[in-house]
Amino acid sequence: MRFGALVVLLALTLSCGRGSDFFRQYEYEEETYLSLDGTATMYVNSSVLALNQLRGSAFDTNPEVRPDKASVSAFFNAPGVKVTRVTYSGRNNRLYLHVRMDVDDVRRLTETKPFNWSTYSFGRDGELMVYRQKIGAPVAAPTSRGGWAGDEIVAFRMHVPAKVPYHNAGPDNLKRGNILVWEQSLAERLGGVPLELETRMETQSILYRTLGLFAVTIVLVAIMFVVVLWWVIRKQRLRMAQLRQGGELSTPPAQRHAG
Repeated sequence: MRFGALVVLLALTLSCGRGSDFFRQYEYEEETYLSLDGTATMYVNSSVLALNQLRGSAFDTNPEVRPDKASVSAFFNAPGVKVTRVTYSGRNNRLYLHVRMDVDDVRRLTETKPFNWSTYSFGRDGELMVYRQKIGAPVAAPTSRGGWAGDEIVAFRMHVPAKVPYHNAGPDNLKRGNILVWEQSLAERLGGVPLELETRMETQSILYRTLGLFAVTIVLVAIMFVVVLWWVIRKQRLRMAQLRQGGELSTPPAQRHAG
């Protein structure tokens, strides 16, 4: 009984806060782990039907038929983009693809078929690095509703590598882990409603900043250890000197001369 109550309480807590992303079901999602040098690791998580209608693929939408991994890789592979993993899942009687890619330069993604609905810019502007992505219309008008209920969501998620002074992702960002999320309804995305992503970040990555703080902490701890050790040794020496001096003072003169 208590365990069940805890589970219900946890579910309510997550659904009322930022953890509610756990329960959201995205029909199409691009997730980017950006680096300050412009390289990235990208994930596309999409139903086969949404990928067909949004990006112009032609995979079988039968949920019992898994597209060949080589065919999926061939669709996403491009100069500067290499597919490293393809997996599958099922939901709502639809098959979903999960594709992981290594990207040499996010600014060149616009030259590839899966991502040419976007234009990308990333570079230094004064003291900050600025990332912009403008997402336009899908490859073609939708040919089918595909059994969608109408409440499906499309998301563009970015893991930002540095501290973020500005973004236009809305008030519920930054999320834990320095994550920004831009969302649209699937209907808006199919209709070509434009979406603009912008974030400004510092030029030093959080990882390097953390490693720097860690190194400084280690140095400070080492210095403190040396100081404490010096103080203990010095105190011990003073104590021994006082004991020797006290012993000499308490020894009779005759014994001292005899010694």
